[in-house]
This record gives sequence, C-alpha cells and structure tokens, in this order.
Amino acid sequence: MIVESLFLKNFRNIEELEADLCPEVNIIYGKNAQGKTNIVEALWLFTGYKSFRSSRDCELIMFGKESAKIRADFKTNSRNVTCEIAISDKRKCSKNSILLQSPSALTGEYPATLFSPSHLYLIKGGPAERRRFLDIAICQLSPGYAHALKKYKMALTQRNILLKDIQYHSELYDTLEMWEAQLALFGAKIVLKRLKYVDLLKSLTQEIYDGICGGKESLSIMYLMGSLHEKSRSEQEIKEELTEKLKQTRKEDILIKNTSVGPHRDDLIVYINGKSARSYGSQGQQRSAALALKLGEAQVIREIIGENPIVLLDDVMSELDYKRQDYVLNKIKGYQVVITSCEPPQSKRLTCAKMFQISDGRVVS
Repeated sequence: MIVESLFLKNFRNIEELEADLCPEVNIIYGKNAQGKTNIVEALWLFTGYKSFRSSRDCELIMFGKESAKIRADFKTNSRNVTCEIAISDKRKCSKNSILLQSPSALTGEYPATLFSPSHLYLIKGGPAERRRFLDIAICQLSPGYAHALKKYKMALTQRNILLKDIQYHSELYDTLEMWEAQLALFGAKIVLKRLKYVDLLKSLTQEIYDGICGGKESLSIMYLMGSLHEKSRSEQEIKEELTEKLKQTRKEDILIKNTSVGPHRDDLIVYINGKSARSYGSQGQQRSAALALKLGEAQVIREIIGENPIVLLDDVMSELDYKRQDYVLNKIKGYQVVITSCEPPQSKRLTCAKMFQISDGRVVS
C-alpha cells in the first residue's frame, strides 16, 4: 500500500497542508512543536483506530475551529482509493465518497505500523503495554479477534463486579459460572491468536534486530501465559484449563475482588543477549528492541495479507548511534516509510528519500 497524497485542514496546528509522498522514504523534519507528529498522527487515523496521542477527537481540531478534515489518496495492490475523515464532535469516514458506518470500518483496509516515543513502554512499561501492542497488531489481521476481545472484556467486567458484591449478596455466587464460561470461551480464542502471532513474530524480530545492531547483540521474545501451562496449545485445551483455573481461584478472587487468571494477566517478554530488556537494556537497546517489534509487525502484516503496510516512525532517531540510524534510513526495504526528525539527515547517509521541512504547520521546503 502506498499513500500518494495527503491533505489536512484545521488539523491540530495545521491550517492547511497538501503533500505528495514518494513510495519509499519520506523525511519530515523541523524544530519541535511545528507539526511533524501531526502528519504521522493523521496518517495513522486511516487505520480506523483512535489517535495514539489523544482519546478525544475534539483535540484533533485546530483551536478556534469547529471541524477538521484529512484526506488521502491510496494505491493498493488492486485499486486506487480516496479516503476522507471529517472530524467534529466525532469522526466520520468515507471511502471514494461513500460514507462508512464508523471509523472502525477502516480497520484492516489501510494497514500501518507506528513507532512513536510512547512505544518505548513496550520495553520499559508494564505488561498492559505489551498486551495492547499484540491486540492492536492482531486486530489489523483478524476482525474476529476484536470481537473476542470485546466479549472477553465485557465478561471480565461483570465477573469483577460480582466479586465485589458477593460478600454482601451470597446468592450471587452461583452466577459466577456463567461469566466464567464466557471468559474461558473468548479467553481461549485470544490466547491462541496471541501465541500464533508471537510464533510468527519471533524469527522476524530476531533478524531485524540483528540488522539494526550489526549482529553485535541478540533479541528474543516469549509469550508468557501467567495462568496456563505452556503445553496448552489447542483452543479447546486452553478453554478447559481456563475454566478449571477460574474455578480454583474463586475464593482468592473474592478476597482480592479481582479476576487473577486469564489473558488479561499475560505478558510478552523481551530479552537482549538473554537478559530482560526492561531491566538491563540501555536506552538505545530498548529503543532498538521496540523498533524491531514494530518492524516485525509490518512484516507479519505483509506475509499474512499480502499488502505492504505504511511504516510510520515518529522521532525514531533519538538515542540511536550512527549505524542504527543508517539502518532506519536506508535498510527498511519494500515499504513506504514516513520518518519525523528534528534535523535533516546528512545527505551522505541517505540513499533514497523525499524531504519535507515543516515550520508552523506548513511545508516550507
């Protein structure tokens, strides 16, 4: 997939901007707070997800304006498409002038991989950040996964409410089984999808990280099922074990008023040279590991759906040494890449790219 052109109006600090992108590397550079990340944010919205910077659509609109608009012309394997998102009290999306039911209708249509400074929490943060990474990545590949997540979270909320109320209403105890059946059913689907996804991601991230660091370090990942045995591989086996675990932990869960087992407690562990990247990795290693995970995500998308996602890299160059920066600029092949940076790369380090200098929300060169 290629974004051929992008148009923004009243989006964040950008009053109006139009840019034709090249199919390879696009460098957007300029001082801080000039609008570089806003362009990446606009491109990300075409995935159907909310902004990676704000959950409120109204914050995407330029101060003093009532609405904003973004439009992109895409070239996919099979056709050319124009997609437009109008933002007021909520987002309204259209494809080739046909209004879509909701922004989520775009999910999977225009796949993208995003790296931003917040993605360092993939390595530095807690398990919730890594579960979210897996969930967003898999949702782009499997609409059924999003449904399973929604149903699981609904059942989890209901069970947790019961756990808080049972001490006052013991008659509610018998209703736990109904919600546990839902947790086991949809939890098994989630765990199985995550396991299969991580199996695909393992070798890809190892190869990418090897390229980023020039073979001087090794990276490995492992999906940690906090409440299940590693041998539980089929959906039915996972469902049966989850069912049993939920029964076994009822008394403890009533005491702590929370559900202690299930995929909402699992984690993705990242190792560098056999040691925890979270605990022992340097800033540069952690940034490189997070980047390897995101580029691995792009390759999984390409292998499964046969479409190249656009690769969005916001402020990726910070804390990377010369060789790692060279990998980002020149070695990410087969994708359209958009990179933001405070400074333009030195010409001798850049083999093929289109440059955009941004100042006060405008392209100035």
